[in-house]
Amino acid sequence: MTENTSRRDFIKTTALGALGFTLLPSLNGKAAPSDRLRIAHVGLGGMGNSHMKWFANLPDVEIVALCDVDELHLGETRKRLLEMQPNGKVDTYGDFRKLLERKDIDAITVATPDHWHAQIATLAFQAGKDVYGEKPLSYSMKEGQMMLKHMNKHNRIFQMGNQIHAGDNFHRVVEIIKSGAIGNVHTVRLWKQPNTKELGSPTVKPIPKTLNWDMWLGPAPYTEYIPEKCHFTYRYFLDYSGGEFADFWCHIADVVYSSIAPKGLKKINARGTAYEGIADAPKTLDVDYEFDGLKILWTSLPPNIPGAAAQGIGAYFEGEKGTLMCDYNTRSITINGETVKDIPSIPITNPRSPGHQQNFVDAVKARTQPESNLAYARELTMPMHLGLISYRLKRELTWNAGKEKFVGDKEANRLLSRKPRKGWDLV
Repeated sequence: MTENTSRRDFIKTTALGALGFTLLPSLNGKAAPSDRLRIAHVGLGGMGNSHMKWFANLPDVEIVALCDVDELHLGETRKRLLEMQPNGKVDTYGDFRKLLERKDIDAITVATPDHWHAQIATLAFQAGKDVYGEKPLSYSMKEGQMMLKHMNKHNRIFQMGNQIHAGDNFHRVVEIIKSGAIGNVHTVRLWKQPNTKELGSPTVKPIPKTLNWDMWLGPAPYTEYIPEKCHFTYRYFLDYSGGEFADFWCHIADVVYSSIAPKGLKKINARGTAYEGIADAPKTLDVDYEFDGLKILWTSLPPNIPGAAAQGIGAYFEGEKGTLMCDYNTRSITINGETVKDIPSIPITNPRSPGHQQNFVDAVKARTQPESNLAYARELTMPMHLGLISYRLKRELTWNAGKEKFVGDKEANRLLSRKPRKGWDLV
């Protein structure tokens, strides 16, 4: 039995592992080599490099592999990592499947474009790896179902990378809402002010020699290489993502799902504007959601509420007794005409996070699901998918929450999933 196998089995089966304790004492502030989680990073753009830096700074993590379909990204990230850890050893891959074959890797992080999230995570579960995956959880609603099924089947751990979830402000908002201080919440207004740009009508270009374009596309429909469709501006295209809405929904709706846990979604009605050029994701988007006893209203512009315009992104809870407005770092509560930043009499009941990435590492060691686990992330992400479908079809849709299907609408139900491109259905 190898040292690595012994370590992983020990973590899974001993009482110390169940409590998330270290197996050997720390040495000079760093975990002993036998206790470090061996992690690989898949997708090395801007967010992938953030993953690398975050995890590289955790004492109980060892980064052992990097993977990207772009050799330039791969080389640049490897250089940055070795500057941070001059004595480290890291292997590089252009195909994540090769990386998953390694038995000595405990977990991976995924920061690819959205259309790759579900397949990579599911294959990682099957290979016995735990996953820290970027938001949004998946490209389609059905992919989220697939991920949850395979995670449970293979007894894996998953954390979605909505890092704001770990912030103290969100935790405090949840405590205030759950305390009933503003009464029963009947309406929540969410917004993200647009920060978009027109991509124009660019033409097809030769594929860079350093880029595996076919694999970058993967399960998405084939198209000729246009630089604007790749890397940092992929979110502007519905084949890969869903614009700013898909990018930011999980960040700000997270505080709603953590505090209220909306149930019984019934109606979805989206209206939006389109770009003038090649981009086909919505430029702006307003979506009305009707749940049991609750309305969630998403807008691209702030609601007409004092102070809202100053917040680029925000949530406004309307309760029977008062209101609460927040963004990532601030909050204001208004009750009986008086506005305060906090209500000290409401106790701190939510355990504070050790940090989103550390929470994942602790959960892997303890074999318990982290704060932004897959079951939670799937519920949080689902309305985003449905809002985009309403936008694409340009009509209000009726939803059966129990069956997770649209009512009497075959066209809308077909958009709950997408058949992968031939040769790229890997699950």
